[in-house]
Amino acid sequence: MTTTTLATEPTATKQADLKLEAVVIPVSDVDRSKRFYQDLGWRLDADFAFDNGFRVVQVTPPGSPASIQFGTLITHQQPGTAEGIYLVVSDVVAARDQLVALGVDVSDVFHPQAPGAQFGQVPDGQADGPATDRASYGSFATFRDPDGNAYLIQEVTTRLPGRVDTTATEYASVNDLVEALKSAAAAHGEHEARNGGAYDENWPEWYAAYMVAERHGDELPR
Repeated sequence: MTTTTLATEPTATKQADLKLEAVVIPVSDVDRSKRFYQDLGWRLDADFAFDNGFRVVQVTPPGSPASIQFGTLITHQQPGTAEGIYLVVSDVVAARDQLVALGVDVSDVFHPQAPGAQFGQVPDGQADGPATDRASYGSFATFRDPDGNAYLIQEVTTRLPGRVDTTATEYASVNDLVEALKSAAAAHGEHEARNGGAYDENWPEWYAAYMVAERHGDELPR
């Protein structure tokens, strides 16, 4: 009797999602920090206090999928030692102006002249003003919370290939969606002009295709 064993291809296992939910920062006065972040317009998600002295406060920046947590009995870090927490914006100048209007001490907008200079550790590595041609990822501003925890505001207008989820198209805020619609509208106007100015009855499909392609860095429809 002959036994035949059939080889089978190994089953591909989908990698589990590991979504960054919150970053813990060390603070010395929880209520002061809570007021500071709420005054910035950050959403208060939680403020839980327990009998053993543990307290956790969570706030979320506008349009952000990830949050900031602080409290008591939550970290061994010394207050004010968190650094380089990125806040991504589509217009760093406008974002800076908004923070200044809220009373935050924000640096002037700058761009790094040397790799890593945005973190302030490279001598003479920062130059005044936005990056040349407002290159995506190239313009910054900084500010600190009352304890000195440092935030880095970075202007990102176009994501590099491979830095977006190709299976989903998401907009983190109403502002992001509005800017995407404006971009699609301008491009669609050129599309109609190339076709003799005739009204495009399929404009919703064209908009959708353009917005998805632009979001993922794919070839744009014409």
